[in-house]
Parts: sequence; structure tokens; C-alpha cells
Amino acid sequence: MILHPVIENLKQLRLKGVLEALTMQMVNAESGKLPFEERLALLFEHEIAMRQNRKLQIRLKNAKLKESACMQDVIYEASRKLDKSLILSFESCDWITKYRNILITGATGTGKSYLAQALAHNACLKGFEVLRVQFPKVLHQLTAAKADGSYLKMQTHLAKVDVLLMDDFGIVPFTDEHRRDLWEIIDDRYNKKSTVITSQLPVEDWHDVIGDSTLADAILDRLVHNAYRVALEGESMRKKITTKSNKESCHEKI
Repeated sequence: MILHPVIENLKQLRLKGVLEALTMQMVNAESGKLPFEERLALLFEHEIAMRQNRKLQIRLKNAKLKESACMQDVIYEASRKLDKSLILSFESCDWITKYRNILITGATGTGKSYLAQALAHNACLKGFEVLRVQFPKVLHQLTAAKADGSYLKMQTHLAKVDVLLMDDFGIVPFTDEHRRDLWEIIDDRYNKKSTVITSQLPVEDWHDVIGDSTLADAILDRLVHNAYRVALEGESMRKKITTKSNKESCHEKI
């Protein structure tokens, strides 16, 4: 059989996975012993796997996650008071299909962002579109977008993404403009998409932080009532990891 025309046709059809799998079969003597139907199935299985992986890489890139976090690496030390059964239940992404929110609070260094990004990474693996934003920064970006005419486009993107992760809620004072922008984001996503928020402040303090009583009531009513709350405790995980790394380095030197 002359394979050159086949290879050119596969390139033209952009079936890179089939072409790669065919190349592997050509150099593997055992592949020639398989029935034609089985070899053909393997070619297309490889194509599908390659396309799925390509889409995953695009989702991860678009998510703009700050670090490589995964749910398998979440630490369940007793001092953190982390409900393991609850966190593991998030892996199915049922909370996303039901448009539930997750609010993660705790002191600096307790691992809020890591846990949030682990949930976001898992969502990407399951085929959901994710976007991570740093809360103070996105508010400034929305202000700038009003000046250059891209505000509607940005708000639409924030509204449509399956999982919106907002890190560091409440670390800077709210202006009237910020409150209105947050209201629009939360209202657009209410009962349609899922939002994950991390904050150093307990949820009970968010009303005062937002400031305007009317807008705060409206925002928190839509954000909190259908949300899972995860309150992290214990000492700084960053400090623990740094201390452990230093000890291991010293041990290696010895």
C-alpha cells in the first residue's frame, strides 16, 4: 500500500492524531497483527484524545491560574479544620452544574488561593470554562474598560464563564463604582453560573466592607444564600512549607 497519498490527505484534513497514531503503527510490528477494524479504532481514539487534550490546554491557558494546584495535593491537617468529605464532593463538579458558589475564607497564608485554584483546575479537567481574576485588579480593569469602550465585552465575558474565581475579596476599600460593578457581575451570574471567592475576611464582615447597605444586601443575597462556605484555620501553610524545605535542604547538605 502506498501511504504517501494517505499521509497527505490526513494532513489536509488536519487529522494530526490519526497521522501520529498511524506513524506509530507503521514502526510497530505488533500493530500489523491486529484486525483492520481494531487498528482503525485505535487511530481515531488517538485523534479524539489529542483533540481533548488540546482543548484542555486552551481552557487552562484561558483560566489564568496563578499556580499549578490540584485537588489531590490539598492538605487535610486537623489544625486547618477542613471538611475533607465536603472538599472531595466538589470533585464531581456538581456544584457547577447546580450553579452553586464557594466562599473560601481564612488568614493570610492558610491556603485559600491554592484550594480555590485546585477547584478551578479540576473544573477545567471536567470541561468547564474557568477564569481567575485578582479582585482589586479586575475592578480597576473594569474602570479602564469604560474609558476605552470595552466595558460591555468584559462584563459579558465575566458573566458567561462557567466558573469565575475572584481572589482577595475585600482587601481594598470599595468605591461607589466598584460596588455597582460587583453588583452587575453577581447579578448576571446569579442562578446561571458559579462563582468562587477567596477572602481574608469572614463572610459576616462582607456587608460592612461593601459599604452601601442596599447594594450590599442585593449582592450578598445572590452570592451567599446558595454558597458553600469553607473557613480555613491554622498557621500559615507558606511558613510550614518554607520551614520544611529549609530542613530538607539542610539535611541534604549534611
